[in-house]
Amino acid sequence: MRILDAVSRRLNVCLLLAFCILLLCFGQARAEEARLTDIVVTNDEDYLLLYFSVTDCFTEEMKKAIDNGINTTFTFFVRLEAVRNLWWDRDIADLKVSHDIKYDSLKKVYTVNFSPKEERDGISVKDFEEAKRAMSEIIGLKVTELKNLKRGDRYQISMMAELDKIRLPFYFHYIFFFLSLWDFETDWYTVDFRY
Repeated sequence: MRILDAVSRRLNVCLLLAFCILLLCFGQARAEEARLTDIVVTNDEDYLLLYFSVTDCFTEEMKKAIDNGINTTFTFFVRLEAVRNLWWDRDIADLKVSHDIKYDSLKKVYTVNFSPKEERDGISVKDFEEAKRAMSEIIGLKVTELKNLKRGDRYQISMMAELDKIRLPFYFHYIFFFLSLWDFETDWYTVDFRY
């Protein structure tokens, strides 16, 4: 009986060490954190517009999963507030937009679809780099109408991006537990400006 207990303990320790090594390997593969870059807040005649990109958001594991037919969604959150002294800030806009990517292995085409709020059509491309760029860029998002802003007032726009959790059919999430290791969420980025 004591021999079986000793073997069982050693087996448990070996399994725990193997699991820790696996986590370290995946953690090092994702050493770079996803972040927002190239943030531009501007306007046209009628709307406040926002542009930005997400960098370091794709890993090799993500590409493999996409190439194997797993649909992937990036969700972008944008908040606009009027900054007021001695009072709570006033919410003006709270937007949520998403980009979806799907790979068709028969046609060898990546299809990227955008939220209706972005007012742009989806694209189909054969090049993964082009699909990555489309997935990770917000181009001219209409945050609010200029009539909602007051000349001379201070405003703050905040944005962040996240990869939606992968939803696999039935019990596959137990088999492919490692997919959660490539979920990402950026920090909130804030830009202060005066209109």
